[in-house]
Parts: sequence; C-alpha cells; structure tokens
Amino acid sequence: MKIKFEKKYFIGLSVSALIVIIDLVYLLKTRWSVAMIVLAIVVAITQFMLDISQEQKRQREIEEKFLEFVRALVGTVKSGVSIPQALKQTSDKDYGALTKYTKKLAYQLEWGIPVDEAFLTFSRDTGNTVIKRAISIVLEAEKSGGDIGSVLESVTDSVVHVKKMKAERKSETYSQIVQGYIVFFVFIGIMLLLQIKLFPLLSGMSGSMSQGLGGMGMSMFGSGEKLGTSGIGKIFFSMVMIQGLFAGIMIGKFSEGTAKQGLMHSFILMTLAALVVTVAQGGIVPQAPTTPGVMG
Repeated sequence: MKIKFEKKYFIGLSVSALIVIIDLVYLLKTRWSVAMIVLAIVVAITQFMLDISQEQKRQREIEEKFLEFVRALVGTVKSGVSIPQALKQTSDKDYGALTKYTKKLAYQLEWGIPVDEAFLTFSRDTGNTVIKRAISIVLEAEKSGGDIGSVLESVTDSVVHVKKMKAERKSETYSQIVQGYIVFFVFIGIMLLLQIKLFPLLSGMSGSMSQGLGGMGMSMFGSGEKLGTSGIGKIFFSMVMIQGLFAGIMIGKFSEGTAKQGLMHSFILMTLAALVVTVAQGGIVPQAPTTPGVMG
C-alpha cells in the first residue's frame, strides 16, 4: 500500500504552521502551549492518516470484489468458454473499486497480451497482497498443466475461508480492544495522579526532612525537588508515549492480525494521551506544582 504526496497535504501543513506561529506568539508560556504543538502535529499528519485509512478500506473492497469477479469467471469457464473470452465477458460487470482493473485486464487480452502476463499486470496494479498471492498460485498451477478454472475455484474458496477466520477473530477480540483502550487511559490517570498530587507532596516532605536533619541535603528523590518535578515528569511522559505506541500495535495485531494495522490505533492513543497530559499538567512537566505544607 503506497500513499503518494499530494497537493492537498500542503493545506494541513500550512494550518499546522499557523497553529505553531499562534502558539509561539500568544500561548508560549501558558498551560496550552505544548498542547497546541501536539494539535499542530495532529493537523499536519491527519490527512495522511485519513488517506491510509481510506486506502485500507479500498483494499478490503477490492478483495471482496475480487472474489465476486473470480466466481463469475469460474462460472463462465465451466460453461465451456475459453479463459480470454470469459475474462472479456465478466469484465463488463461493475465490481466497484476493482472495475478499472478488470477493464484493463480485458483490454490487454484484446490487444493480444498473453493471459499470464495480463494477470500479473492485474495483480501488480491492484497492489493487494491477497490478489497477488492468488494470481501467483493460479499461474504456477497453469504452468504445471492444471485446469485454471478449477484452480481459481480452489483459490477463491481458500480466500473466503481466510476472510471468514479474520472476521471471526476481529469480532471475538472486540472486547479486548475496548479493554486495551480502557486500561491505557486508566494508566494515564494513575500517572497524572502520581505526578500532580503524590510527588509534590513527597517532595515537600523531603524538603522538610532535609531541613530537620541539619541541611545535610538528604532527599527522598536523591537529587531533591528538581528530579521529583522535572526529571520524573519527563520520564512519565515518555512512559505514556511508549505505552500508547505499543498498546496500539498490540491492538492492531489482535484485531487485524498484523502489527502494521495497529499504527492507526497507536496514533490515536498517543495523540489523546499527549493532549490529556499536557493540558492537565500545563506541559510535559507540571507547570506550577504546589507543595503542601508539612506540619512541623
């Protein structure tokens, strides 16, 4: 699956640049500054992600229409029509996103291009892994002297079976996907609670204990309040981002069977996490943590 860079992407990039400029001019030292940078990144790559999602949807439609096309082709071949003639007849029907490829396949046969070469061009043009694999099997069987009609029928049955298994797996793992999202946001909540509430409290207690011990510099965080607010804040933010990346990949692996499909989930989780954390804290690090007084 390939996505070409198009002129429409400049719109998102331009809006993203405008958001960054507004942020630098008006919101640089506010709690919304980092969140605006995250928003700018989202705007810049949203169109890419939408096109990737649309291409994935188109490829799924191509797979479904390919099965319909092959069934019609097999039925025509079984009626006694030759493969080239059967291809010309079946290509006249509407197969949605696959139609332009079937039309091209028929035109190639009319121009005298061999069937195997036309099929290879057809599989390359669609860019679909399932179709490439199916055509490869059919052509190898045809070279070995097999009946191409029977092979097409067997390949179709195999593809249908695989698609049913994928659909069943996706439906069965739906609850796990929901649980994955819930667990991730619970994780974010715990991290924010520790960062905003618990660590400022412990930092204040640490400072009081250090003063009570005669200024010996002893601290619960080893290097004092700086590590407790800034260093740990950056560590927590990194943890949330890493968790979002791999949680999304695992969700895609469970639902679609490939880690590549999980990148969309990773994008969603990491974006939401970055927005929630930066808005709640006023940045990657808490903007102004309050240190509660400790009774002496």
